[in-house]
Amino acid sequence: MTDMCVNDKVDLIEVGPRDGFQNIKKFIPTDIKIDIIKKIIASGVKEIELTSFVHPKAIPQMADAADVVKAVLADAEDDNGFIALIPNKKGAENALKAGIRTVSCVISVSESHNRANVSRTREESKKELKDLIKSYPELNVRLDLATTFGCSIEGAISEDEVMRMAAEGLEMGVCELVLCDTIGIADPKQVCRISRRVLDMAGDIPVALHLHDTRGIGTANVLAGYQAGITRFEASIGGLGGCPFAPGAAGNTAMEDLLNMFDSMGVKTGIDFGDYYEAIEIVKSNIKEDLTGHMGHLSKELCLTGIASEAV
Repeated sequence: MTDMCVNDKVDLIEVGPRDGFQNIKKFIPTDIKIDIIKKIIASGVKEIELTSFVHPKAIPQMADAADVVKAVLADAEDDNGFIALIPNKKGAENALKAGIRTVSCVISVSESHNRANVSRTREESKKELKDLIKSYPELNVRLDLATTFGCSIEGAISEDEVMRMAAEGLEMGVCELVLCDTIGIADPKQVCRISRRVLDMAGDIPVALHLHDTRGIGTANVLAGYQAGITRFEASIGGLGGCPFAPGAAGNTAMEDLLNMFDSMGVKTGIDFGDYYEAIEIVKSNIKEDLTGHMGHLSKELCLTGIASEAV
């Protein structure tokens, strides 16, 4: 592996309001969602996956997607950092109407997982993505490659297949590739190896990592990606989230744990941990007290020991 300090700055993308909240069975009041998002923004987070424009019958938690976006955009100085997940062209249309300009589309590298997740073949999903990009040129479309590092149904995933699907996405004109460890099965060597291959192929197109902490090595995998040259990482407040095909597994890598790691390394995130902790407190009081992230279990005072109290 290369020298530890590859880059002096990283971009951390908050996905809790979508990927985290959608796994909470009891409906979270819209005003609580908005309050958490605004606290996250106030801490210095520049990019946030706000919600998902899916049918309410599919994910009832996201029924207030338009209301959440409207409230957040009303107070935002810049809307460029707001992202929404969309499943199809109808979702893209609704996202645009709400004011979203960047969307994420998910296609699994695993054929079986794609069928289980969205009830489509991969070819059908790719055709939909291509049509969506052509129909809505005003949208920035990110491609999330689910099961990049392994699948709960098919097991090991061919790295060459990952490369092939990444290349197809780039050819379609996606604005970013996101390599997703959907069930949290990746290991650091694998993350480093695949990240380097995709970075070399992507050129100027950004590449991000979305890693889960199912086996307790989420931050280790993030570090491996960082050493490979990745500077963009998705994470969720408190580690909220998970995959329905990995029951009982921990969710996403916790944002607060990444803040702690990168700050300890002297890598700039632009996020004030003290301010971010206020959002964690709202989550613990109103959504889920027992979070999977490590730093969220500590008091604010202990968290700030050895951590910069101001955004850097």
